[in-house]
Amino acid sequence: MVDAALHHRGRLSEPSLTALPASIIRPAYAPSRTSISIVHIGVGAFHRAHQAAYIDDLLTDHPDWAICGVSLHSADVRNALQPQDGLYTLALLGQQTQLRVIGSIRELLCARDEADAVLTRLADPAVRLVTLTITEKGYCLSGHDLDIAHPDIAHDLASPEAPRSAIGYIVAGLRARHRRGITPYTVLSCDNLAENGHRLRRAVLQYAQHIDIGLADWIEAKVAFPCSMVDSITPASDDALRERVSGELGCQDAWPIQRETYTQWVIEDRFCNDRPPFEHVGVTMSHDIAGYDRAKLRFLNGAHSSLAYLGSLMGIETVAEAMSEPLLAGFVERLMREAIASVIAIPSNLDAHAYINAILDRFRNPAIRHLLSQIAWDGSQKLPVRLLSTITDALVAGKPIDALCLPIAAWMHFVRRQVQRGVVLVDPLNDTLIAIAHACVGDAQADVPVFLELHGIFAPLHDDERFIRALRSAYVALGDATPASVSRALALALAKTV
Repeated sequence: MVDAALHHRGRLSEPSLTALPASIIRPAYAPSRTSISIVHIGVGAFHRAHQAAYIDDLLTDHPDWAICGVSLHSADVRNALQPQDGLYTLALLGQQTQLRVIGSIRELLCARDEADAVLTRLADPAVRLVTLTITEKGYCLSGHDLDIAHPDIAHDLASPEAPRSAIGYIVAGLRARHRRGITPYTVLSCDNLAENGHRLRRAVLQYAQHIDIGLADWIEAKVAFPCSMVDSITPASDDALRERVSGELGCQDAWPIQRETYTQWVIEDRFCNDRPPFEHVGVTMSHDIAGYDRAKLRFLNGAHSSLAYLGSLMGIETVAEAMSEPLLAGFVERLMREAIASVIAIPSNLDAHAYINAILDRFRNPAIRHLLSQIAWDGSQKLPVRLLSTITDALVAGKPIDALCLPIAAWMHFVRRQVQRGVVLVDPLNDTLIAIAHACVGDAQADVPVFLELHGIFAPLHDDERFIRALRSAYVALGDATPASVSRALALALAKTV
C-alpha cells in the first residue's frame, strides 16, 4: 500500500509539477497551453511509453502537436489519468532507473461511452494525424484483407455512423471531413506488424467501398497511410512500480508505466497533411521501412531466438543472465557481426555496427527481466523469418552457415527435451512437434530428417544438401544438449571462422 502521507498530498497533476523532486524529469512546457493535432487510438502502455514520449519531447518547441488518446472499449486509462490532467510517470529502466513525467496526452476519451466526442475530434480540422496501437487483432483482418464477417466490422457496415472498430472510426472521421471539404488526416499505424501501413490502407479502403464508393475513391486518392517500425521493451506496470513511483514523486500516480531506455521509431515520410518535425526528436524518417523491419527481425529477433534455445538448454532463465555467460554472449555477438551482417541488405542510413552495439547493451540490461522461456514460444512461426531467411540468403551468396545452424539445431533439441520432460510447448504446431519429439532417438541421422519434414518451416531448405549437412553437424555438436555439451559446441563455434 502507498504510504498514507501520499494520499494527503494528492494526485499527480499539472499544479503538482513544481513540487516534484529535482530528480524527476518533467515537461519543459506548460501542458495546459498545448493544442491537439493528433488522435491516437489504443492508449495502452506501449503508446504511452513510446510515441507519447517522443511527442512530449516535441511539444517544447512545437506545442500544437498534443495528443487526444482514445480507448475503444475500456475506460480504465481515462479514469486513471483524467484526474491527473493526463499526466503520468514513465520509468526508464537502466543501470539506474530514471523517472520522467509525460504531458503530451491532453485529452482522454473512451469511445464506448463518448462516441460523439471521438467523432467530433476526428472531424476537427486541427487534427492532422491519427495514429494507432491496437495490436494485430484490432485491424480485423483475415489474411491481408478486411474480415467483413468480423462482428465489429459487420456492425459498423450496418451502422457506419455509430462505429465500434478502429477501422470504422477512421472511416467515419474521414467521411465527415470529406462531406465538409476538410483536408484528410494521415493515418499512421504504430503496431508491430509488417507492412502495417499497407495493410491498414487496404482494410480502410475495403471498408469504405462497402459504404460509399465516392468516399473510397477520395480516400484512395487523398489519404496517406505511412508504414512504420517501432521497438522498445515495455514491461507491464505492477503494484511495486506504483509504490516506487508514488514514493519518489511524493504524490500518487494511478498508472505509471515503464520501459527500457532504448527506443526506436522509424516512419515512412509520406503524409497527406502537415506532420510533426519527428526527426528533431530522434525519429528516423525513411522510405525503407521494410529494410528496418528486416534488420530488426534478423539482428535483434534472430539473436533473441538464438539466446532462447541455446540458453534454455544451458539452464539459463533470462536474457541478461545469458549475456553474463561469456561463450554464449560471444557467440551471439559474432553471429550478428559476421554471419548475419555479411548477407543482410541494410538500409543506407542504418549503422549496422552501432545497431548491434545497441542490441548487445539492451540484452545486458539487468533491469529488464526478459524470460528466455517466453522468447522460445512459437518457434515454428518465428524461426523462418528470424534465422532461416538469413540462412537462405547466405547459401545464395556462398557464405558459411555453420554458426546460423547452431540455434536451429538447439531448437530441435529444445523441442525434444521439453516433450520428454512433459513441459507444454507453446507453439501453434504443438501436436505435430510432440509427435516428432517422440519419434526422435537423439541421433542426428534419424532426428534431423524428421524435423525437416515440416515443409511449412523449412521449405525451400528442407532438401538443400548444404543446409542438411550443416544442420546435422550442429545437431551432433550439441551432443546430449546438457549445459556442458552446449558450452563445448559454443566454444568450438567461436574457434572457427564464422
